[in-house]
Amino acid sequence: MASHSSKKVIYAALAGNGLIAISKFWAAAYTGSAAMFSEAIHSVVDTGNQCLLLYGLKRAKRPADKTHPFGYGMEVYFWSFVVAILIFGLGAGISINEGIAKVKNPHPVNDPIVNYIVIGFSVIFEAAAFSFAFKEFYKSKGSQNWIKAVRASKDPAIFTVLFEDFAALIGLIVAGVAIYLGDILNMPVLDGIASIIIGVILAVTASCLAFECKGLLMGESASEAVLTGIKDIIKEESQVLHINEILTMHLGPRDILLNLSLDFKDELSSGNVEATISKMELGIKNKFPEIKRVFIEAQNWMSQNKD
Repeated sequence: MASHSSKKVIYAALAGNGLIAISKFWAAAYTGSAAMFSEAIHSVVDTGNQCLLLYGLKRAKRPADKTHPFGYGMEVYFWSFVVAILIFGLGAGISINEGIAKVKNPHPVNDPIVNYIVIGFSVIFEAAAFSFAFKEFYKSKGSQNWIKAVRASKDPAIFTVLFEDFAALIGLIVAGVAIYLGDILNMPVLDGIASIIIGVILAVTASCLAFECKGLLMGESASEAVLTGIKDIIKEESQVLHINEILTMHLGPRDILLNLSLDFKDELSSGNVEATISKMELGIKNKFPEIKRVFIEAQNWMSQNKD
């Protein structure tokens, strides 16, 4: 299941987006700005997304049963994928449609000062939520660059909020610049163009999230650091002649399934093999608490290699 920090990030984003959505809708209705309406839709979609992520985290906590013997941890990956689809379908689709309508039939924005005020407060709220998500993600990033860190992350709740808030900040800047330029240049069509740009930003964000969630849904292995640590523990056992195969898969952000095929010394009794396996399993789980299940198969390296 996801860590407690995931929930804190989601709750922070949920509180901010809920307040922002209400203020944006009021500003859009009062001023007639298509860009502000797109931003309001964006915030509503983000708010709904955070609710879905919380629902996914709750569902993922359910214990294993007969129909799902490995538990429900991967539900958080499914609902994160649904979030990506909603951003693309609702957020991007409505924003682009609204922008096209405004470009075809441009009209001046009424009282742009209202929009500036709402955008200013929205930037503050979004920046605070983004900062919170950024700090949590930074803790797990380590020495990796940002792209590799996102690709390696197994907690979609955090990087989904991070992507959403970053897209929201860019969208607010686009909306603010477009409304300002449209007002001083008397070009109301810029408001519609801004709405289309916001839609494109959301589409790109959704595509990136969908790509990352797809990999998690298909079953990603543990990180190189975890795999190296497992190999080091096995190599310390003098009873093991060869590591035939190491297979890992994330069943949740902090739930890893480990399958090992090992070649033990031929002269070992079954009791000694069992004792060695138990010792290795205990050592692996102590070093990597996220590894919840370990299955170790004793197999001759030559016969395994022939297969």
